[in-house]
Amino acid sequence: MPLSNNVIGAINFIAVLLSIPIIGAGIWLTTEPADSCVKFLQWPVIILGVLILIVALAGFIGAFWRIQWLLIFYLVAMLVLIILLVCLCVFVYMVTIRGHGNIEPNRAYLEYRMDDFSGFLRRRVRSSIKWDRIRSCLSGTTMCAQLNQSYRMAQDFFNAHLSPMQSGCCKPPTQCGYTFVNPTYWISPINTAADMDCLQWSNDQTQLCYQCDSCKAGLLASLRKEWRRANVILIITVVALIAVYLVGCCAFRNAKTEDLFRKYQQGYT
Repeated sequence: MPLSNNVIGAINFIAVLLSIPIIGAGIWLTTEPADSCVKFLQWPVIILGVLILIVALAGFIGAFWRIQWLLIFYLVAMLVLIILLVCLCVFVYMVTIRGHGNIEPNRAYLEYRMDDFSGFLRRRVRSSIKWDRIRSCLSGTTMCAQLNQSYRMAQDFFNAHLSPMQSGCCKPPTQCGYTFVNPTYWISPINTAADMDCLQWSNDQTQLCYQCDSCKAGLLASLRKEWRRANVILIITVVALIAVYLVGCCAFRNAKTEDLFRKYQQGYT
C-alpha cells in the first residue's frame, strides 16, 4: 500500500475518534435538567456525530482497501458534515450570546427575566402547549423539594447560590416582597402589582412558580449554560476535524500522484 494511503487511513481513524466527543456532547445534553425537558439540541448533535463516525469509517475502509469511490465519498461527505457542524456552532453561539441573571439587593442568587434572552430561545417556551409539557417535566423533578431539606433559615436561603431554575421556579420573584416561611412556602406579598409573576405564585407544592415567566427565564438560563458548554466541545472538535480533513485532502492528492507516476513508469518500461 502506498505511503499516502497509509496516511489517509490514519487520518480517517483520527476522524473516527473525533466523532466520539460530538456524540458524547449530545448524550451529555440529554442528562442535563433543562435539555432533558426541552429536547431540542441534543438530537442534531448526536446525529451529526454518528454521521461523522460513519463517513470516517468509510474513508478508513476506502484507504485500507484502496477503494477510490469510498475515498471520494469520504471527501465530499465529510466536507458537507464539517460545514453543517460549523453552522451548528455558529447557530448555538448566536442564540446564546444574550442571557444573564440580574442581581437583587441582599440576595446571593440571581433573578431571571425573559427579555434578557434571544428571540429563538424565548420561542422554545412561549407556546402554552410547549410550556405545559415542559412544566410537567419540571414539576416531576426534586429540584424544589431539595431546597426545603437544605435551607431552614431565611438568611441561609438568601445567601444560597441557587440554580437558575430553582431561582425562577421554586420561589416568588424577590421584587414581590413575599415573606419567607421556607424555600417553597411564602406569604403576605407586599407588591402584587410589581410583576404578573407575583400573582402566579402558589404555595401549592405542585404549582409554585411553574407558570411564572421567571420560571421560563430560569429554564432558558440553564439551557443557555448547557448549550454553551456543549458548544465549546463542538468548536474544539470541528477545528480538529478541519485540520484532519485538510491533511487528508493533501494525502489523497499525493496518493493520486503516486498512482499516476507508477502507471507512467509501467507504460514507459
